[in-house]
Amino acid sequence: MASERDIVLSLKRASVGYGGRPVLADIDLEIRAGDKVAVMGRSGAGKSTLLGLLHAHCPEAVALVPQAAALVRHLSVFHNVYMGRLDRNSTATNLRTLVWPRRADVEEIGGVLEQVGLSEKMFVSAGELSGGQQQRTSVARALYNGRKILLGDEPVSALDRVQGADVLALINRQHETVVAAMHDVGLALEYCHRIVVLEAGRKIIDAPARDLTAADLLGRFGGSA
Repeated sequence: MASERDIVLSLKRASVGYGGRPVLADIDLEIRAGDKVAVMGRSGAGKSTLLGLLHAHCPEAVALVPQAAALVRHLSVFHNVYMGRLDRNSTATNLRTLVWPRRADVEEIGGVLEQVGLSEKMFVSAGELSGGQQQRTSVARALYNGRKILLGDEPVSALDRVQGADVLALINRQHETVVAAMHDVGLALEYCHRIVVLEAGRKIIDAPARDLTAADLLGRFGGSA
């Protein structure tokens, strides 16, 4: 049986509401080291709020892929990825990197961008990228961050099935523990070991992926097969 020290993120009877409207209600959730978890449910079920609570639990231990990519559009892809470790460098180093990046940083970030198929876009402004390229830049930033836990809010929603599969496999290789909101049932069942389904802010399924079928999930909340 797993010990308490294996738990890396947890929520106990978590409830959240906005403007008097409940969003999450009495959520108990434990994420253990090595878990690969898909959080699923209809739009408005509370998936993003759940990820936000997990991130607030231990932000210094987490690499984040936000739903809207959250890139600085006038900065290059290089600089957006570099921001994944901004808090680990001095202010002087970060300011210098804006105009004169170190060769070691360029080489390391170039390697990360190659993994997501964007090496040729390194010094292109993020605002010039397509939606899918922006999403892959956001993933690259999380990979460069290098922390063991990754939280992703629809990290492959702007990618086709093949690209999405490649990125999820990469995320799983690079991060020990992954929790990702997803809508693609097929990808969730293939690349996640555990499925959590929310409905109207409540957890209605928390089960190993091997015990579920696409029909089980599509019947609950729709989504894509």
